[in-house]
Amino acid sequence: MASKVRTRTDERTGTALEPWQAGTVGGIAGAIVFGAMMTAQSPAVLEMGIPAMYGLEGGLAGWILHVSHGAVIGVVFAALLVATGQSHPGVVRSTALGLAYGVVVWVVLAVVVMPIWLSAVGFPMAPPLPNVDVGSLMGHGAYGLVLGAVYALLER
Repeated sequence: MASKVRTRTDERTGTALEPWQAGTVGGIAGAIVFGAMMTAQSPAVLEMGIPAMYGLEGGLAGWILHVSHGAVIGVVFAALLVATGQSHPGVVRSTALGLAYGVVVWVVLAVVVMPIWLSAVGFPMAPPLPNVDVGSLMGHGAYGLVLGAVYALLER
């Protein structure tokens, strides 16, 4: 029994561009931009805080985990767009949705989850709960902007 799988193809490259793939690449791109901002503003978060969540140490571990988080969160963005019937937004709409999503991710993960998680694993420099930090908000906003823009450009 044969089944049909519907994929969309980029006429220029012949590459199928599924929403989850665009979300993954957009999330990685956004995480790299956000990571560069963190490295400039508060490198300890990337070098110590993020690895500590998993019982690890070191800047490379922080980068790998941060980019991995970005990819997963990008897939969730794509899934939300598909679930709400908005999987093919234009660049402007997708970028705006990405920014809003980045702010929501900041509120849930950076403001609430990260301080609880770091306290639970006994990290001595765990941030307070709630962890309201303007630099983190700006980084998550930048992540969302890049995620949304890259998603729209790749998903088309």
